[in-house]
Amino acid sequence: MFDLEEQEKVDALKTWWKRHGNTVALAVTVLAAAVVGIQGWRYYQSNQARQAAALYDALQGTMQAGNAENIRSVAGQLLEKYPRTGYAARAALISAKANYEAGDAKSARAQLQWAVEHAEEAPLRDMARLQLAGILLDEKHYDGALQLLNAEHGAAYGALYDDLKGDVLVAQGKPDQARAPYLAALQKLGEKSPYRKLVQIKLDALGEAK
Repeated sequence: MFDLEEQEKVDALKTWWKRHGNTVALAVTVLAAAVVGIQGWRYYQSNQARQAAALYDALQGTMQAGNAENIRSVAGQLLEKYPRTGYAARAALISAKANYEAGDAKSARAQLQWAVEHAEEAPLRDMARLQLAGILLDEKHYDGALQLLNAEHGAAYGALYDDLKGDVLVAQGKPDQARAPYLAALQKLGEKSPYRKLVQIKLDALGEAK
């Protein structure tokens, strides 16, 4: 049995619950639903990642066989079904390379553009943008290549972007303007980088500055 004071507290609690019980119950239900929703979303993401990983493993297997059509097919499944996973952007890069080597530059450009627009990891976007600029250079779309190379990118790709920018300017018949990006590339490359020699050769080929 409760004493008088405890009984008053119980009665007060009952009165409060009659007034606010539905609101509290609703709040608890919403909170529980939110927790279940978060857990469900995490499970969905985890499940998506596992399935995407399995497809990516299959993609790597097709790479060894060197069949561009199979690579394109498996990569297409990753892009269509699991576009928000990191595997999709990697698949796009792999497929672009296979397509380009098979002579299908149009498909390669499309894959790289997809990676530029959808990759959530900055290094993947940087690599896709660099490769796409290289294709545009080969196709003599110089302004498009320079636009890609002038986009913001990570420091790790700085030397490669500068070097390719120099190549584009040389192809445009602007050797004097190419000198600056080549010099910038040299400054960003480590002294022991084997890539330095190639950039230096390009710079030397420009001759003396006018």
